[in-house]
Amino acid sequence: MTSLIEPAATTRSGYDHLIRRDKVHGSMYTDPAIFVEELRRIWYRTWVFIGHESEVPQPNDYVRKRLGLQDVILTRDRDGELHLLLNRCAHRGNQICDEGQGNSSTFRCPYHGWTFRNTGELVGFPFFKGYGQRKLELNLGRVPRVDTYQGFVFASFAADGPGLVDHLGAAAGEIDRLVRLSPEGKVQLTAGWLQHQTRANWKLLVENETDGYHPQFVHGSIFGVTGSPIGALYSDTSTAVTRDLGQGHSENDLRPEFRKFAEPMRWFGTTEARVPEYVAAMRKRYGEDAEKIMIEGAPHVMIFPNLFIAEIQVFNIQPVAVGECIQYSTAIQMAGAPELNQRMVSQCMGSVGPAGMLLADDTEMYERNQLGLECLTPEWLDIRRGLNRERVDENGFTVGGATDETGMRSFWSRYKTLMEAES
Repeated sequence: MTSLIEPAATTRSGYDHLIRRDKVHGSMYTDPAIFVEELRRIWYRTWVFIGHESEVPQPNDYVRKRLGLQDVILTRDRDGELHLLLNRCAHRGNQICDEGQGNSSTFRCPYHGWTFRNTGELVGFPFFKGYGQRKLELNLGRVPRVDTYQGFVFASFAADGPGLVDHLGAAAGEIDRLVRLSPEGKVQLTAGWLQHQTRANWKLLVENETDGYHPQFVHGSIFGVTGSPIGALYSDTSTAVTRDLGQGHSENDLRPEFRKFAEPMRWFGTTEARVPEYVAAMRKRYGEDAEKIMIEGAPHVMIFPNLFIAEIQVFNIQPVAVGECIQYSTAIQMAGAPELNQRMVSQCMGSVGPAGMLLADDTEMYERNQLGLECLTPEWLDIRRGLNRERVDENGFTVGGATDETGMRSFWSRYKTLMEAES
């Protein structure tokens, strides 16, 4: 994009001229220099969602992942500790792991036969006499901090800084809400990940996941054909709210609407009678609290910068280039709830699978946005919706209406803070 102002000076002069409370400059989605800078200041500095510990349940299990542009390997060593290794031989840079997942205590480079433990330590190398010694301090690159919350794995390239719980803040409570929907108190991400490559800047996807303004328009045809009540949840008459949870996290809180009906499992589009085993297991586990949990349902929360929990499914957003990203999605599986899990997979496939109805709508909007941003004018994207009616709730969080852009403003506030932080 050729801007009428000069975004190239951004990294030196700050972002005040590009990010404002009620609008964002179009170059934020199209300028390659900004993309490079946000990789350095956000993706390679703050906590980023990677996956789930259920993907590597056994000692020596591993699975390949992405962290920004980095190809990484999530491993569990023989003692059960998690590691995140960079998929690059310490000798000549060859990729050491080809498989998407597996079980191995070591990785062997196919180029020169160097072998590394799944902790990253160099085990050995052929023809050691050429080095004059049997040991070399050439280990695999590692992401220095890996931590989990309720099984969700996050990582940070920063060797020190705020811990994961500090990063999550109030958003941790939304993950807790999700976990309470399991009769065993834990979730699993074992249904397999779908991979959707999109010709759009990653931030357009993040914004969309916080946006309660678009569903009735973008997904109107689907709601009409299926008779879905979802559209009514996102309207000016809805009692649902958009909440800024701080730290760039936000939620579309639909609980006020579900409480009005007070029907367990309505959030899932079903009834108690259709999932009797699940309901019985929940009541056995949670007693009197089970009714509230099953009425209020799962969260709809965007956790900065890339984890989106959308009630029945999880999204992992990863950048590829300034105008391209990959969105990984998988159905949530509730431990101890096989009756519900089968429905979770079916609904996930119907919404965001290869022929998913919701995904097709949203992807077209992402890519149309990216194409539109190449136009010179108008230069700004408006995010003022709801500013005139925001309030502060009893917990001190800023709250807007169901269709307001409160979540977007939360994201951009945190984004700006990180991009302007001292190196």
